[in-house]
Amino acid sequence: MGRSPKALDAGPEGSQSHMKANLNIRRYWAAIAIALTLGIGIVIGTFVSHGVRAARPLPAAPGASPLSIPSPAELSNSFARIAAKIGPAVVNINTESTVHFGKGLHGPGSQSGNDWFNHFFHQFGPDGMPHNLHQQSLGSGVILDKNGYILTNYHVIMQDDGQPVDLIRVFLQGQDGQDGAPSHGYTGKIVGYDRWTDLAIIKISADKALPTAQLGDSDTMRVGDWVLAIGSPFGLNATVTAGIISAKGRQIDRGMEGEFKHFLQTDAAINPGNSGGPLVNLAGQVVGINTAIATTKGAYDGVGFAIPSRIVRRIYNSIITTGTVRRGAIGVSFMSGDNSALLRSFGADHGVVVQSVERGSPAEHAGLKRGDVITAINSKPVHNGDDLLGIISNTAPGAKIRVDYLRDHKSLTCYITVGDWSKIVASNQAPAPDPQSSGGMGSGPEDASGGKLGVSVKALTSEQAKQLSQSLHLSGPEGVMVDDVKPGSPADDLQIQRLDVILSINHADVKSTNDFNRLEAQLKRGQDVLLLIARQNSRGYSTYFLADQLP
Repeated sequence: MGRSPKALDAGPEGSQSHMKANLNIRRYWAAIAIALTLGIGIVIGTFVSHGVRAARPLPAAPGASPLSIPSPAELSNSFARIAAKIGPAVVNINTESTVHFGKGLHGPGSQSGNDWFNHFFHQFGPDGMPHNLHQQSLGSGVILDKNGYILTNYHVIMQDDGQPVDLIRVFLQGQDGQDGAPSHGYTGKIVGYDRWTDLAIIKISADKALPTAQLGDSDTMRVGDWVLAIGSPFGLNATVTAGIISAKGRQIDRGMEGEFKHFLQTDAAINPGNSGGPLVNLAGQVVGINTAIATTKGAYDGVGFAIPSRIVRRIYNSIITTGTVRRGAIGVSFMSGDNSALLRSFGADHGVVVQSVERGSPAEHAGLKRGDVITAINSKPVHNGDDLLGIISNTAPGAKIRVDYLRDHKSLTCYITVGDWSKIVASNQAPAPDPQSSGGMGSGPEDASGGKLGVSVKALTSEQAKQLSQSLHLSGPEGVMVDDVKPGSPADDLQIQRLDVILSINHADVKSTNDFNRLEAQLKRGQDVLLLIARQNSRGYSTYFLADQLP
């Protein structure tokens, strides 16, 4: 029996119905798939949105203020206002002086092709050598009194030999002739000066009241405060530069030259010709007088120095009232900085150790001795040499002061009548000779002792011992002479020099090389060491205490 083909094959109508049914099914499932996809998307989106909302920051913290960018125009306007206010009181100073050369004396102009020298100097002799040379210099100044009193630097109006320049011409701001050529200016006359602070006062006579600047208080200035420097760098009148106070209390000169100079340091551009011009705060007040630069190229190198107005005010007032600057002195020498090891060696927590006492000085008459520690003046504590110098130098000669001091760990008091600094100190001080300039003594640093201090010493000759004893008024022979100092040694750190004479170690007398070797052997690492040395100068010897902690 065979199968019926009809059972297996549909006709044309049946086939069409079947295809429509399949198409409807596919559409149905596609719709379901789209709906499911949309539903899942909505669920995921809702979850992500909820998470984002949860991660949003909390409301602003109470009391917090949004940060803002300062307006450059605000600071610029301040600078412009200050420059306009004080600029008219800043002057340009031109000086002329004559340098005298004798016949046969070869000056720098004797070399051929030295055009810069010929530009500034003239009047050469018949032999082509300079005989009388006219030198011109430039500087600045600031008017502090409407009657024409001008403050500037000592080095602007004085020559290297301490003589005044031949001619001073002062030009006010905007005082120019036709075509930009300088007018005749005003003739400046020297009123007074002070070499030790590098300050001077000159006066001009004008037929009108002059614009003036006001002195501010340099002590209130802080590191980071804005300042303007105004002057005539390279002869360019009324130049204004801006910067900040970079540091305070800088001492850049050694010895007596630096005793009364503790500068404000600034990064405001200062160049040759700025000397004597003002350093001004944002209140338009003069807080310093620009006077020096630290440079490797002879011009602005990022570091300049100004004399603080605190010093300026005292010098100016003294000169205009008395014509000179008088400073007090008592006749003691001391270290200017802090040295805790030195103080510990004398049992003191503050004060100044007396290095030496001038014979016949007020300090000697009052009974002060080398090794005393001055702790207070007129009940005001003294912490370092700068404190002591400031108090004594600002005391009028003839005034009596109370001095509290330690001696052998005991507190004592004396009263001293202050003397004149120029008579007690300035006339007696002389720089010590360079130890490297004296030959024939020792074999050189490379042969220095390998001992704990790093020096080699030798006994004094009888003539040396006699000179030392007479100079220091010793009762007998004392000390050993330093022959060599090992570089980088404790002695080198203590600034011991060749030809120094070591008189004692930790208060124990050194009278021979055996004494020195014995006392040096007793020193231990980490221990304070105190040396008393004598150093030669043009008048004989001066004594110094040197102290440090052994490494």
